[in-house]
Amino acid sequence: MIKKLFRVIMIICGALLGYGVSFLFMNLIRLTKLGAGIELSATQEMMAKIGVSVIFAIIFFIISPTVGRNSRRMVKQVESDLQKVSTTEFITGSLGLLIGLFLAYLISQLYLAIKLPLVGVALSVLTYLLLGYIGVFIATRRGKEVIAMVSSNRRSSGGKAKGKSSDAMPKILDTSVIIDGRIADIMKTGFIEGPIVIPEFILVELRHIADCSDNLKRNRGRRGLDVLNKIQSEHGIDIYNTDGDKALEEIPEVDVKLLKLAQMLNGKVVTNDFNLNKVALIKGVDVLNINELANALKPVVLPGEEMQLFLIKEGKESNQGVAYLDDGTMIVVEEGKRYIGENINVTVTSVLQTAAGRMIFAKPKRSHVK
Repeated sequence: MIKKLFRVIMIICGALLGYGVSFLFMNLIRLTKLGAGIELSATQEMMAKIGVSVIFAIIFFIISPTVGRNSRRMVKQVESDLQKVSTTEFITGSLGLLIGLFLAYLISQLYLAIKLPLVGVALSVLTYLLLGYIGVFIATRRGKEVIAMVSSNRRSSGGKAKGKSSDAMPKILDTSVIIDGRIADIMKTGFIEGPIVIPEFILVELRHIADCSDNLKRNRGRRGLDVLNKIQSEHGIDIYNTDGDKALEEIPEVDVKLLKLAQMLNGKVVTNDFNLNKVALIKGVDVLNINELANALKPVVLPGEEMQLFLIKEGKESNQGVAYLDDGTMIVVEEGKRYIGENINVTVTSVLQTAAGRMIFAKPKRSHVK
């Protein structure tokens, strides 16, 4: 039914177009006097117009299936593109279009002084198209940065009113810190301020991990998605749509995309990835490393302190015993192999801080308690 209706509409459009073309053609002949020797009666002119209209109607009838297929394909493409556009981009793009058209209106008033026929109209049309496009382009590309700046100023003003400073830089989460899960507990304490941003390519990577055939990777991916749902329900997160950013589409690696996005949004990357941390320092991107935060919050242990430990296994070197604190810090006890499975008092001899964490070395106290 719809196809038949579409063909009827195409036939009518073809007939109207043919009638308009014949009308303009005959008027053009009269004005240029090309048909001075040809005289047509009113009936003949009408028959000629009807003939041209029928020819155009037949042409449009023939091409209607092709036009219909291309139209449906174009509509689906437009619909698909609109689904990828976030609400923020739609609003900022609309505002940019309105501003561009308003500026075009002001500029087009200058063309009224041009006396040449159609020149002023042509320049006005070009100005409207150009400024409208520029308005949409700038708004969609820089809209998020403007919103982030406005939000930052608003939060900063609110914080100053209470006598506190506020850092509202966007915090961009990477895959490792989402899967780790500790970010949800940190956010609950209120130590992280500002908008939390999840790039769409991070969501895609998590989905691929969750769909992996390997059980371990699949469980990690599902855990990451659960953490995202928890953060979304408790705090809210911004999903950054990267489909329209050509600067990001041309970058194949996820980590490089993440750093580029942090530079675009003037934000900080939250990660557990040691290598990403190093690359970010080279790129000049600020990083919040959860592992470094955890290490900084571990209890301070100084050489000479005494503590009671339960040795659970042998160390790598001969005659060593190994124990662990409640926070997971490993303590290597020299000459502690014979005390494995016992509680003993030890004296701390040295503390070694590494990128992976803290390691404590100790020796059994002579008067230890078994």
